[in-house]
Amino acid sequence: MSMAVVGMIAGMALGFAGYFGGFGAFLLVAALGAIGFVVGRFLEGDLDLGDFFRTRDHRRDGRR
Repeated sequence: MSMAVVGMIAGMALGFAGYFGGFGAFLLVAALGAIGFVVGRFLEGDLDLGDFFRTRDHRRDGRR
């Protein structure tokens, strides 16, 4: 499935949530979608948990 189709489905889900559930439902669906995205990337191995806890300076020069 292409990223354009995934983006369209996510946009439609957010639109339905906003229309039928209001702004609070829109925010809830968006937040849960973002969490699901991060967890999915982590499970696929594209994201390392340490990326969230290292400082920027350590990433630039390669030190831990």
